[in-house]
Amino acid sequence: MGFFVRKLSVFFILIITGVSFSQGTLKDYKKAMAVDSLFRNKVFNVPSAFRWSGDTTLWYVNNTKEGKEYMLVDPLQKKQKKCFDHDVLAKLLSVKFNKQVDPKNIDIKELDFNDHRTEVEFVFEDARISYNIEKGTLTLLEEVESKRKKKNEYWGNRFDETSNLPVFSPDSTRVAFVKNNNLYIKDIGTEIETQLSYDGAPGFFYSSYIKWSPDGEKIMAYKVRPGDDRKIYFVESSPIDRLQPKLHSRDYLKPGDELPFKSPQLFLVNSRQHIQIPTSGFDHQFGLYNIEWRADSRAFTFEYNQRGHQAYKVIEVDAKTGQVSTLVNETSKTFIDYSSKKYRYDVADGKEIIWTSERDGWNHIYLYDGETGKVKTQLTKGEWVVRNVLYVDEENREVYFTASGLYKNQDPYFLHYCKVDFDGKNFTRFTKENGNHKVVFSNDYKYYVDQYSRVDMPPVTVLKSSKDAKTVMQLQQADHTALLKEDWIAPEVFTAKGRDGKTDIWGIIMRPTSFDPTKKYPIIEYIYAGPHGSFVPKDFRAYNWAMSSLAELGFIVVQIDGMGTSNRSKAFHDVCWKNLKDGGFPDRKLWITAAAKKYPYMNADKVGIYGTSAGGQNAAAALVFNSDFYDVAVSSCGCHDNRMDKIWWNEQFMGYPVGPHYAACSNVENASNMNGRLMLILGEIDDNVDPASTMQFADALIKANKDFELVTVPGMSHSSGGEYGERKRKDFFVKHLLNVTPPSWDKIYK
Repeated sequence: MGFFVRKLSVFFILIITGVSFSQGTLKDYKKAMAVDSLFRNKVFNVPSAFRWSGDTTLWYVNNTKEGKEYMLVDPLQKKQKKCFDHDVLAKLLSVKFNKQVDPKNIDIKELDFNDHRTEVEFVFEDARISYNIEKGTLTLLEEVESKRKKKNEYWGNRFDETSNLPVFSPDSTRVAFVKNNNLYIKDIGTEIETQLSYDGAPGFFYSSYIKWSPDGEKIMAYKVRPGDDRKIYFVESSPIDRLQPKLHSRDYLKPGDELPFKSPQLFLVNSRQHIQIPTSGFDHQFGLYNIEWRADSRAFTFEYNQRGHQAYKVIEVDAKTGQVSTLVNETSKTFIDYSSKKYRYDVADGKEIIWTSERDGWNHIYLYDGETGKVKTQLTKGEWVVRNVLYVDEENREVYFTASGLYKNQDPYFLHYCKVDFDGKNFTRFTKENGNHKVVFSNDYKYYVDQYSRVDMPPVTVLKSSKDAKTVMQLQQADHTALLKEDWIAPEVFTAKGRDGKTDIWGIIMRPTSFDPTKKYPIIEYIYAGPHGSFVPKDFRAYNWAMSSLAELGFIVVQIDGMGTSNRSKAFHDVCWKNLKDGGFPDRKLWITAAAKKYPYMNADKVGIYGTSAGGQNAAAALVFNSDFYDVAVSSCGCHDNRMDKIWWNEQFMGYPVGPHYAACSNVENASNMNGRLMLILGEIDDNVDPASTMQFADALIKANKDFELVTVPGMSHSSGGEYGERKRKDFFVKHLLNVTPPSWDKIYK
C-alpha cells in the first residue's frame, strides 16, 4: 500500500505542477545511438604504448589532431621529438610492401633503438624491419609468424593411447610420463622404460602434472582422486553452419560438489624410491596450486587452499624425507580473498617470503622467514590497502607496489605507486597528484612515466625521477576541447555516508548532453556488486558504454560501489560474506537519496536498475529484496541462485558447506517477494552462468503469479544481450520510468 500511495502522490504532484517530460523521444533515441560516434576521437594528446628501450630511451605513441605520432624521449636531456620522419618512413614502407601507408597512421610496434638512436627495429605487417634513420634505408630482418609450441617432437607417436604427455628431465636425457594410471620414466638414449609407481588405479590415478627437480634426481607427481562429473547443457537453436540445433555441454562444478583430491608423491629417480607424502595437513582441499622446486632441489613447495576459503597455506616438502612443513598459515573468520589479493614471492630460493595479507584489517605486505615460517616484518601498515605488488628487487631489498587510500583528501580507490624496504623502512610514494595513476618504470627503475586522470579530468602525462619523485618533464597534456563542443558533460563524483553513518560511499552521476536542471529525471543505477573487485570508473573516458547512451534518453545514470565490494578495508568487504543478497543496497539507497536531496531534478521516486552477470543477480535482487526503493529492473544473464553458479566464485564468498544462507540469498527462492517491473535477458548458449538459473527464476515468478518479461537471444553467450538486448533495455526503461511509448526502431535507424 505504501508503494502505491507513493507512486500516486508523485502522479498528482506532476499534474498539479504541470511538469512536462519530453524525454524518450525519437530525437533522444537518435542522439543516444549517435553519442558514441560523436564522442569518439575527440580527446587528443593521450599517449599510450609506453616502452623503454634500454635504461634511458623511452618511446610512446601519441594521438594528435593530425594523426598517430611516435615520440622519442631523452630523460637526460629532458627533451622529446618524433622518433623519425613519418612521411619518409611511410614512403619507404609503401614501396617495400607495395601498399599505400598513411604517414598519419603508421601501424608499427615493438620499437627498439640502438645505443645511438640512429637505427630502430620494429614490426610492421608481420615482418621485423630495421630502419636506418640517417641513411633512410629499410632492411627486412625476418618474417614474424605465430609459432605453435612443438611438444614431444622427438617422440612423435612413440607413446601409445594409454600414455599422457611426457615431461623431459632438465638435461633432456630422460622423460617422465603416465601410463596405465602410473608414473614411468624412459631413458632417451637406451629407450629403457622404468615403472616408478605401482599404486595408481582408475579411481586414484597419476596425472600428467609432473615436475622434475632441477638436479634431475627427483620427481613430484600428483596422484588424483576425481571429483564429481557435473556438466551444464544448452541448446544453440540457430547455428550458422546447419539447420538443426546443436546441443552443447561444459564441465561445470557448482557449490557443494565433490572436488578432485590431489596427493603429491615424491620419487627419487636413481634409487627408484617412492616416498608417500602425508596429506593430513592439506586433506580438506579446494585446490593445490603453484608446485615449485627449490633451485637447489632440496625441497618443493605448493599452496593449499582449504575448502571454505578460511585457511590458505604455503607448504614445503623435504625432498629427502618427504617431511611436510607449513611456511605460511593464513586464516580468516570470514573468507580469504585468494583470487584477487594473494601475492607470494620467494626471496633467495625461499630463505624469505614476501606475502600479502588482510590479517590486520587492511591488505598489506609481510616478510616471512622462509625457514621458520615466522613473520619477520610487516612492511606496510595503515588504514589503506596494497592493491598489487609490482616488482621485488632482491638486490636492493625493495618492494614496488600500488596502493589505494593513501591520501585522505582523495578518492580512496585511486591507484598510487610506492616502494618500501624489506625492513619496512624508507616508504616512498612515487605519485601524489589527485587522480588515478598508471606508471611505467624504466628498466633500471630510475625513471617512470606517470599518466593520471579522473573521470572529470583528462589525462596528464609526465616523466618523473624515481630518486625524488619529481617531474623531469611534462610529456603531454590532454586536450578535450573538441569533446566539449559536442555538449559532453563530465560525470560527477559524489559521496554519501553508508549504512554505518560514517563510511564514505563513492559513485558517479552521469547526465545527458541535453541536461536541463528545471526538468525532473528518473534515476537508473548501473550495478555490478561482485565482491571480487570495485567497479566505479576512476579514469577519464569520453564515452561510457554502459551509461552514456542510456542517459541520452532522459535519465540520470549512476554507478556506486557499496559495502561488500573490494579494495577498501576487510570489514567493508566482509559485508558480502554468506550474504550476497545484500549487494550493498543499504548504502546504495542512502547514496541515491542523498544525491536526490542535493539535486532536486533527480527523482528518487522513479528509480531503475540494470546489470549483467553478478550485476544481473543484483538487478533482480533490487526488486526481490528492495522493491521499497527500486521500481524497474533489467537483469541480464544473472546467477539468481548461488547454488547454480560456478563453484570457485560462489563458495569463496558464500562459504562451504552449502547451507540455508544460500536459499536466503536466492532470487528464485524469494521470487514471491518481487514487486515492480522486471525484464530478464538471457543468452541461450551462456557457458559462464548456467542459463538454467534465469529459467528457474522465470519459473518461480510464473508460479508466484508475477508479471515480467523474458528476452532470450538466440546464439548469444554470456553478455548483456548484444545490440538487441540493448534496444529492449532502453525501451523498457523509457516505457516504465518515463511513461512514454518508445518509437519504432525502424524509424530510429533511418
